[in-house]
Amino acid sequence: QVQLVESGGGSVQAGGSLRLSCAGSGYTFSSYHMGWFRQAPGKEREGVAAIDSRGGTIYADSVKGRFAISKENAQYTLYLQMNSLKPEDTAMYYCAISLRAWTSRPLSESGYDYWGQGTQVTVSS
Repeated sequence: QVQLVESGGGSVQAGGSLRLSCAGSGYTFSSYHMGWFRQAPGKEREGVAAIDSRGGTIYADSVKGRFAISKENAQYTLYLQMNSLKPEDTAMYYCAISLRAWTSRPLSESGYDYWGQGTQVTVSS
């Protein structure tokens, strides 16, 4: 069975950085696209970044230039480097994998099949 486990969340001051990790198992890691999503209290879950099987990436407008998604296939790990963090970035962050083809809306949560439990990111002023 596919399993995804996030780590690396925590509390940081505005302007700081965090690196989230997502360890995967139970699938051929390099063959599918994956993404990072987040959900803040009282708000819907939103797509943050996605990466395809070839390493191509896409980002939400709110994080472009600040966040970077990457992966290490040999280590079965997905990463999200977050720089210049803002209080608005405070949320529970989830990684997810899609077993389907890349679409024109790769940041839509409906296109993903398996999810991790999440890791909390809190950014203070």
